Amino acid sequence: MKVTFIGAAHEVTGSCSLVEVGNTAFLVDCGMEQGENRFENVPLPVAASSLAAVVLTHAHIDHSGYLPLLYKQGFRGTVYTTESTTSLCQIMLRDSAHIQESEAEWKTRKAIRAGRPEVEPLYTIADAEGVLERFRPCPYNQVIRIAENVVVRFSDIGHLLGSAAAELWLTQDGITKKIVFSGDVGNTNQPIIQDPKPVEQADYLVIESTYGNRLHAPRPDYVGELTQILQETFDRGGTVVIPSFAVGRTQEMLYFIREIKEKKLVHGHDGFPVYVDSPLANEATSIFLQCPTENLDKEARALVDRGINPLWFEGLRISVSKEDSQAINANTEPKVIISASGMCDAGRIRHHLKHNLWHAESTVLFVGYQAGGTLGRALVDGAQKVRIFDEEIAVNAEIRVMSGISGHADKQGLLNWIACFQPHPQQVFVNHGDDESCTDFARCLREEYGYEVYAPYSGTCYDLLHGQFLAKPEGVLIVRKQADTASGTMRDARALEAFGALQRAVRQLAAVVQNASGRPNKELKRMTAQLEELCRTWKK
Repeated sequence: MKVTFIGAAHEVTGSCSLVEVGNTAFLVDCGMEQGENRFENVPLPVAASSLAAVVLTHAHIDHSGYLPLLYKQGFRGTVYTTESTTSLCQIMLRDSAHIQESEAEWKTRKAIRAGRPEVEPLYTIADAEGVLERFRPCPYNQVIRIAENVVVRFSDIGHLLGSAAAELWLTQDGITKKIVFSGDVGNTNQPIIQDPKPVEQADYLVIESTYGNRLHAPRPDYVGELTQILQETFDRGGTVVIPSFAVGRTQEMLYFIREIKEKKLVHGHDGFPVYVDSPLANEATSIFLQCPTENLDKEARALVDRGINPLWFEGLRISVSKEDSQAINANTEPKVIISASGMCDAGRIRHHLKHNLWHAESTVLFVGYQAGGTLGRALVDGAQKVRIFDEEIAVNAEIRVMSGISGHADKQGLLNWIACFQPHPQQVFVNHGDDESCTDFARCLREEYGYEVYAPYSGTCYDLLHGQFLAKPEGVLIVRKQADTASGTMRDARALEAFGALQRAVRQLAAVVQNASGRPNKELKRMTAQLEELCRTWKK
């Protein structure tokens, strides 16, 4: 009985863990890595064809996006997940496969011109269709047997429509152990969906740490803040461009704008149009409107009970075709454009940024997390110029970030959720956070709250039956090739690897200093002198 951590280990995307109980092996999540990846992931140590199941916590691509690849590699088990996650994956995995095929086709055209071989897509629409046939929708809070020695129960975790923490009971040699995978813990008081539900007991817990060392700002007046941004931008004749995740964040924006329009909060621009330019977002919105009402929070349910569509209003315009999308920027009237992807690393949003970033009267409004290495992160960090479709674009538009909007719990939210486990789990594993975030959150749980906790790197393996580590590897930094602009040659990025080793040493030193409390004054003074000398040496 063991768990092996494969993905989202000291990284914030690519969730994937392997659980083995007797002769049964299954995955919890099978996500695609997005944005910048710093650490190597170990390959799956078992054949895809040998997996009995995948337990899927929610539909976001960083948790579900490699399922079609798993099918391509031979997986023919069952994917257990909630009803709404099943519905969302029907559109999201097909869309992801379409992107894979389109990118491979584009790269193949370039390769053929250069005399290179064709590029095969990571997976195809047929692979996505194949794995979608393996889905089994499960209601919340119902115990489901997925193997003779494994049962699962999904508990609403409030991150996305259909998102869940997975409670797993594993039995071997007459002994049963319970392990809980949090998935992504949701923020509280989000519109439309429920708050995270507590889980009260577990022998082992795997918890995410996306915001494990940060606190969200106090919850703002979302409608008031968005109204101000719209009013200021429209008054100067500009367009508000909102890069938004097609599933979740787009629906929240529509929810806010419906209220703004209903209350006529924007003055002098009555009937301003709102374009949703994402076929995926439009399909996802339909799923939100058709989901069981018990999945909605009380405010959204109250609107539905009154016969009000919480995501529709006058002036909402849906763009489906490429021609619809292109026509949006030909319209010079003040407007809102909501388009995917949320981090600007693909999709139609890049066309809208190309047309609007250089206009000083426009605003680009970010309403979600921007991972390192993405175009969205560059804009939020203040880039003066960016390259889109091989063209350098000046950033003259106002760049705004809508504070407080996050689908993830912050540090305090994570602490509140884990506090419901009584007694403490025997062992807590912290994953799905960048290197600094997961390390800091693990340290907080250990030193401030007394948990037995570890932040595993990829390849870490733990014996759940006997409560001991079987493998505890260090993280392996990805060695990248980078261009030498002076000579045009390529060289290894060994500096990145060396700097990573230095950072690990600094963390070890910080731990030594933290544990030095209570040592004799003479030892503390000697340690201080040595550190001060070290600082003087490397300042030179």
